[in-house]
Amino acid sequence: MSDSLRDCLDALVAAARTAGIDEATARAEGEALAATVAERSKGAFVDWAEQTGHTGGAEDFFLAAKKGNRFRGAPTPAMNQLALSKSEHAPAYAKALGEVALAATLLGQAGPEAVGTATMATASQLGEARTLSFSPGGFEARSPGDLAPRPPGAREPVPGVGDEMLDQVRRMGDQVRRQLEAINLGAGSLLPNVPSADPARTQVSNPPTRPQVSDGSAGSDGGVSDGSAQVQAAEPEQPVAEEPEPEEPTKTVEELLAELDAMIGLETVKGEIHRQAAVLRVEGLRKKAGLETPTITRHLVFNGNPGTGKTTVARLVAGIYRALGLLSKGQLVECDRSELVAGYLGQTAQKTADVVKSAEGGVLFIDEAYSLSGDQYGKEAIDTLVKEMEDKRDDLVVIVAGYPLPMAIFISENPGLESRFRTMIEFDNYTDDELAAIFEQMASNADFDAGEPVVTRLREILADAPRGPSFGNARFVRNMLEAAIGHHAWRLRDVKEPTLEQLRSLEPADLVAPTDAGSAGSAGSGEPAVADDGTLLPPADAVPPEVVEALTPADAPEPTVEVDKEETS
Repeated sequence: MSDSLRDCLDALVAAARTAGIDEATARAEGEALAATVAERSKGAFVDWAEQTGHTGGAEDFFLAAKKGNRFRGAPTPAMNQLALSKSEHAPAYAKALGEVALAATLLGQAGPEAVGTATMATASQLGEARTLSFSPGGFEARSPGDLAPRPPGAREPVPGVGDEMLDQVRRMGDQVRRQLEAINLGAGSLLPNVPSADPARTQVSNPPTRPQVSDGSAGSDGGVSDGSAQVQAAEPEQPVAEEPEPEEPTKTVEELLAELDAMIGLETVKGEIHRQAAVLRVEGLRKKAGLETPTITRHLVFNGNPGTGKTTVARLVAGIYRALGLLSKGQLVECDRSELVAGYLGQTAQKTADVVKSAEGGVLFIDEAYSLSGDQYGKEAIDTLVKEMEDKRDDLVVIVAGYPLPMAIFISENPGLESRFRTMIEFDNYTDDELAAIFEQMASNADFDAGEPVVTRLREILADAPRGPSFGNARFVRNMLEAAIGHHAWRLRDVKEPTLEQLRSLEPADLVAPTDAGSAGSAGSGEPAVADDGTLLPPADAVPPEVVEALTPADAPEPTVEVDKEETS
C-alpha cells in the first residue's frame, strides 16, 4: 500500500465499490478522516488540498476536519452500515480507512499529535469489523477483546480481523518513531531533504515507507457495483437476468440490545431504550395481526452534556429500529446546523431536504439542534424538517440532541416539533469510576496497555477537572488518551528498536493534565500541548499567518481542534 493519501483514497473508493457503497460517500469519509488526523500538523492543509484535489485551501481542510472529528471515536456511516449488515466486505473497508488515517500522519510536518488521533480513529473503524466472525454457515458476533488463537475446528475470521488488524494500529507507533527521526528536535524543522522552495510545504520529500498489509479483498479494481455483489465481466454473453444473491444477515434486536447493555454506565438510558424496543415490537405484532394500534411517535430527544454516549446510542437505535422492521436501511446520518443551513434564504430548504433524503430509511441525528433557533435561516430549516418528517414518517426517525435546558426550550417553541418529539431520554454525566473504566476500554481497543499506575494518574486528573456544562465526559478521557499516545510516541523517539511491550505500554507521565498545558507545549519542548478540555492543541504556526489573513473573519476557521460532535460511550 502506498504512503500517498491520494493512493489510499483511491484504494478506499475501490473497497467501497466492491462493498456496494457509494464511491463519493466513501471518498468524502476518507477526506474528512484524513483532515481530522492531520488538523494539528503544521502545513498539512497544503498537502491535503493537493492530494485530494480541493481548491478551497485551508477553508476546505478545516471544514472537512470538523466533519471528520466524528470518526475519532466512532465508525464512519458507511463502516457502520457494513457492520450492521454483517457484510463480508466490512474488514476490507475498515482497513482501507485505517490506511487513509495512517497516510494522513505524513501530511505536513510529522509529529506525534497526528498519530494519537490516527490510532484512536483507526481503532474505532477496525473495532466494528473485529466483532464479526464468518464461515460458510454465516456470521457470529465475537467479543472485541477475543484475540486469543482459535481452537482447531473453530470458524475462521473474516480476512484481516484480529491480530492482523491490530498490527495496523501497532505500526503507527513504529511509523511515528521513524518520522520523528527525520525531525531536527532542536529547531523543530525538517532535515535538509525537504524541498524549501515553497515555505508553506513541509512534507518530507522521501517519506518513510511502511510494510504492506493485505486487506483480504480481491477484484476491487475492475468490477461494477450497484449496491449488490460485484458482477464478473468475463462472461458478457450470460443472460441479463441473474439470480440475486441472498440478503446479508443483519444484527438482531437481541444483539444490538446486548451491545447497549455492554456500554459503561447509562443505566437510565438502557432501561428506556429497552422499553421503547418492547413497545415498538408489540406495536408491530399488533399491526401484523390486524389489530388497531395507536400511532406511537418514534422520534426522540436525547438530553445530555457532551460525551455522554448520545451518538453511540443513536447508532444502536437505528439498528434496533431496522431489526424491528420499522426502518428499511437503519443507517445513521449525523449533522448539525452548518450542514442544514445555507448562506442565503431559499437555499436552506433544499440543503435540509438533501440531508433528510440521505437519512431516509434510517435515523437523522441532529446535534445541538437548538442552534437552529433564533434566526430566519434556522426557521427555514426547522420548517423544512417538520415537512420532511411528515412526508417520510413511515421510513425516517429523527433524533435531536443537546444540552437539557436549551433542548427543552427549543422543542417547546415550535408546535410542529413539540407534537413529534414526545419521548425524552436523559443522559447523565459519567462518574469518575465509569470514566476510568471507559479510558481502560478505549486503550485496550487501541491495543495499548494502561496499567493501574496510569489509571491512578487519570483519576488524579479527573479529580481536579472542572465539571461545568462543557465538561467532555467520555470525550475528555478519549482526548486524554490521544494525548497520551502522542506523548508515548515522543517518549520512544530515541529508541531504535522498541520492544512490543514498550510499543504497547503507557506510563503515568504520558498523561498530561490540562492544567499543565503551558508547560507541556512550552517553547523548545516539541511536545504536544493539552487544552483545558483534554484536547491536543495544534502548533501555534499550524496555519501560516498569510493564509489566516487571506481568509475573511467570517470564513476563518479556528486552527484549534473543533469540539467533536461525536459522542463516545
